[in-house]
Amino acid sequence: ARTALAAAALMCALPALAQQQLVPAQSEIQFVSRQMGVPVEGRFKKFDAQIAFDPAKPATSKIAFTVDTGSVNLGPEADAELPKATWFNVPKFPQATFQSTTIKALGGGKFEVAGKLAIKGATQDVLVPVTLVQTGATTVATGAFPIKRLAFKIGENEWADTSMVADEVQVKFKLALTGVGKL
Repeated sequence: ARTALAAAALMCALPALAQQQLVPAQSEIQFVSRQMGVPVEGRFKKFDAQIAFDPAKPATSKIAFTVDTGSVNLGPEADAELPKATWFNVPKFPQATFQSTTIKALGGGKFEVAGKLAIKGATQDVLVPVTLVQTGATTVATGAFPIKRLAFKIGENEWADTSMVADEVQVKFKLALTGVGKL
């Protein structure tokens, strides 16, 4: 699936666009959920991106993302439960994906990325605010956006009760990229 997604992202990109590279060691994807009102932070340890982004022409740019749902890290007790069918159902849905549909420049290194987020067989439209900062050859993209876990069937049956685990989950990311043109 990752190869097909990469091929699709490359086919959508204009030939003039250089392919940027994700620097995994300097990148992270986190999420914050509220359990009984208390914020709990987790992260995904394995993810990949296929990016063809031109800051001068965001409308022609494309971003595709894959996250290995089995790489979730929220603490020993949760890590044993989250791959199960009630939560991420990793055997059936090993990856979550994001595919951009439009990218708009807002000025000052800020962009708005609209796209389709697919988790556990459900797809939702999301709007992701992204801030880019360049230092030397590295461009760091940061942002955060909310999702509703129940829209993706994350936490079914007894876990659908939002008094235990809130429906809204904040997704936060920091992605280090090489090969991005000057802002």
